Amino acid sequence: MNFIAFHQEIITFQKVFFQLPSGSRRFDKKFMRIVHCTLLILFTFSFAKASANTYTGSTPAGVVVRTFLGISLKDSIDFIRWLITLDNSSYMLDCNYGISKPNTNGFIDGGKKIKLSGNVRKKEYYYLLQNGNKVLKIASINNNLLHFLDANNNLAIGNSGWSYTLNDTYPVPDTAINFNLTRSAFKDSMTLEGRSPCGVPGIIPEGMLCYKLKWYIVLYTDGASNASGTYKVYGTPWRKQGGMTGHWKLITTKSGHVTFRLNKDDGSALLNLLQMDNNIFVFTDAANRLLVGNQDFSYTLNRFF
Repeated sequence: MNFIAFHQEIITFQKVFFQLPSGSRRFDKKFMRIVHCTLLILFTFSFAKASANTYTGSTPAGVVVRTFLGISLKDSIDFIRWLITLDNSSYMLDCNYGISKPNTNGFIDGGKKIKLSGNVRKKEYYYLLQNGNKVLKIASINNNLLHFLDANNNLAIGNSGWSYTLNDTYPVPDTAINFNLTRSAFKDSMTLEGRSPCGVPGIIPEGMLCYKLKWYIVLYTDGASNASGTYKVYGTPWRKQGGMTGHWKLITTKSGHVTFRLNKDDGSALLNLLQMDNNIFVFTDAANRLLVGNQDFSYTLNRFF
């Protein structure tokens, strides 16, 4: 049984149980059959979960995703919110899209909705979703993160509001990264921008109310090797101070990936950003585990120049 079929079994069970008269919900033979069915479904789910995962996130509405979903390129859209369930052979997705409603995480008039399901082909660490003659390509960064590809099969670049990363709804600790991507040097500086949830380690004090963090980071290099340099960080945590400055250095992980470590004046780490390719960077914790976002934001920053 794949995850899609399991989902339908759950719906059927809920309908049967809640339509029973309250007096029938006692420990009689009928109820025992329902309990038996429930345990059987949960047992099945324990195996289905191994090959099926559900991911969520909000992305820009670029040409590649609009074309796949059948959304007109003329429609005014701020972002698309995704919920995708994938196994090795099928997918089911729900999308909500439209114009942002100010001071909320939703859409004006609720936005518009799309439901799709179909076949999936998996090639190494890539999922290819079929919708008629259209194909949407998604890279599996690790067990917890997916990232849409652009028309040139590169990791798609987002904007200052959203990235093209999706997040597992039930993430597990994972230090693995499925790609060994090469990086190219930058000449003088590079700028990273985006928004993230508030779980970047050490930034927001525990118990402080926080919905999102805005980021604008400029990295200046000390030389052609790009091994170290200085930084300026602007954004939510340092708005009153007008930003924060300091030094950064490159850290190569045991797996060979490159992390930009931004240090405080005392030499301790302020931020860790793992470079996925020339334009995509993801926040990590001190153990180099990629952070997993939510339905509104990921922990991905985009390079613009």
